[in-house]
Amino acid sequence: MKEIRIGLLGFGTVGAGVVEGLQRNGELIASRTGMDISVGRIADLDLESDRGVTVDPAIMTTDAAAVIEDPNVDVVVELVGGTTIAKDFILKALALKKPVVTANKALLAEHGAEIFAAAAKNGTDVYFEAAVAGGIPIIRSLRKGLVANRIERIHAILNGTCNYILTRMTKEGLPFDQILKEAQEAGYAEADPGLDIDGHDAAHKATLLASLAYGSHIPMDAIPVQGIRGLASEDIEHAAELGYTVKLLAVIGREEDEIEIHVNPTLIPSDHMLASVGDVYNAIFVKGDIVGETLYNGKGAGRLPTASAVIGDLVDASQDLAFGSSGKSFPFPWRTEPLQIRDPGKIEAGFYLRLSLMDAPGSLGQISGILGKNGISIASVLQKDAMVGQCVPVIIVTHRARQAQCQAALDEIDALDIVETKTVCLQIEDFE
Repeated sequence: MKEIRIGLLGFGTVGAGVVEGLQRNGELIASRTGMDISVGRIADLDLESDRGVTVDPAIMTTDAAAVIEDPNVDVVVELVGGTTIAKDFILKALALKKPVVTANKALLAEHGAEIFAAAAKNGTDVYFEAAVAGGIPIIRSLRKGLVANRIERIHAILNGTCNYILTRMTKEGLPFDQILKEAQEAGYAEADPGLDIDGHDAAHKATLLASLAYGSHIPMDAIPVQGIRGLASEDIEHAAELGYTVKLLAVIGREEDEIEIHVNPTLIPSDHMLASVGDVYNAIFVKGDIVGETLYNGKGAGRLPTASAVIGDLVDASQDLAFGSSGKSFPFPWRTEPLQIRDPGKIEAGFYLRLSLMDAPGSLGQISGILGKNGISIASVLQKDAMVGQCVPVIIVTHRARQAQCQAALDEIDALDIVETKTVCLQIEDFE
């Protein structure tokens, strides 16, 4: 039985979950893998709080460097978070030729190229299954299970907080602000929820998926991101009338030598598999040229689901050490020639438009004329009743058009005197 000792940096929610998972199922893991994985050292600034697990106080320290440098520590697990000191810890471990397991999506999204280059230089590896979608093994699937495929398209629900809010808005018709407050009280949303509800957390994860799928580093500032902050419940209701469900969707694809990637609230057909993914669950819908369509669904965050992914990586790292196969992972990125990020204006989609339109003769004709002038055809119109002379909500669903065409049309439409407020525009994904 090969013994592997890990050094754990960060003893918070996920760190405690890793210890709990190893204590609960360590013997099972050993019987399946031949690896006896134990926690050798733990570093955290807080040595006193109750984490719900019992560890020997002698292995606890506030000195992360001491854990990294300990000759008896075989694998370093970084669960500190952030993009500053965590980066220093990881680079230090890699310089000592120690494999690193991390759940740090933001760090890898912003500094992944540097970190993976350091791993390659030192003949070791970085394992990051827990960085995307918690307990769902999507990284392993893209790296190994789908390695024979050209990835044609990825559609993903990558943030549990947003999915929880949207699920409740859809089912209960309650306003965004009320559900966000209740989500914070229930622990499903952070006190400062901006990273989640403004779409940046999902964008970090989408960056990693796109980099794995297409082998080219994706800079965060190249990704169009729109969150769900302030999304109106009436738009969710109108979408349902039209046969759609609203999800915060990451869309990743390749068109010739360009990568399309964006994160935004999106209408998807209510009979599509992703539409049924509710509450805090995540899901990734992947289309490969050989395998076809596959769906990966599960809890995208939380103490034990994320710990499950970390422990899976620990097994891989331990076996690689035991059999002398470290440094075998694909580089990140692995493509020598860069791929271009598609200009957001060239992205094609259908569009859901909600206008606050004066109920007067010829109003709708003016709108359809502007859309037509910009090359946009109307698929359907949903108009609500209103008293003559008042503004009425008019919902227009368009056929596929370029984002730039839609924006040009909206600039003209919103300048009209017959339009009371700025038009709401959401993309539609029909999975064609």
